[in-house]
Amino acid sequence: MNIILDLLLLLIIIIYSYLESLVKVFIPQRRKSVAGEIVLITGAGHGIGRHTAYEFAKRKSRLVLWDINKVKKEVGDVTIVVNNAGAVYPADLLSTKDEEITKTFEVNILGHFWITKALLPAMMQRNHGHIVTVASICGHGVIPYIIPYCSSKFAAVGFHRALTSEFEALGKTGIKTSCLCPVFVNTGFTKNPSTRLFPVLETNEVARSLIDGILTNKKMIFVPSYLNIFLTLERFLPERALAAINHVQDIQFEAVVGHKTKMK
Repeated sequence: MNIILDLLLLLIIIIYSYLESLVKVFIPQRRKSVAGEIVLITGAGHGIGRHTAYEFAKRKSRLVLWDINKVKKEVGDVTIVVNNAGAVYPADLLSTKDEEITKTFEVNILGHFWITKALLPAMMQRNHGHIVTVASICGHGVIPYIIPYCSSKFAAVGFHRALTSEFEALGKTGIKTSCLCPVFVNTGFTKNPSTRLFPVLETNEVARSLIDGILTNKKMIFVPSYLNIFLTLERFLPERALAAINHVQDIQFEAVVGHKTKMK
């Protein structure tokens, strides 16, 4: 009998969740204030991190643009952390140096662990905070010639989802999480990127989407937003259809292939 009641409750929750999502499409969500919040942003010297810092500054947040050891002494406990620092080395696997693979994982995922572990105790004590994981569309789908990058971004998406689940299990509902997953962004890390189906984004528009997602406590932030629909459809398509889509996309950027730089 208990299992029947649990299944009925689950059905009600699923229906309610769909109705709630539908309402949110038409009714603007309330945005929280981040004025006075202490925000740490990694990789804030350029690109998405720099523009995200501008967006928080406009909202009167107190910004910490690095050095974990001095943070607590100088500004107090960080309440929002944006794990944004990233590394990518476009090349086929055999042309990718071992140290480049190591660096990619150190920056793109291991750094998330160390920074979050350092700042989490104060958030847990207060049950207040927001942890932002900057991942990529490459954390949901793959692109040739950036295997370490795709692998690390899959790990980053997994980190975000597992951390979110753990906060729920611990009852720490005051600590929010968000994960940013844009398509190609013009950061300079990959040279001459282009694709037929999706735009190459500018860092300032990605930062605006990120800050909007943070203010509305959105868990997964896709840029552009219709990526979510594309990824959902992708799960139901056969391999031949997916291969045809990849061919039409015609994603290109400069990469080292066979130890020579080519457009791929």
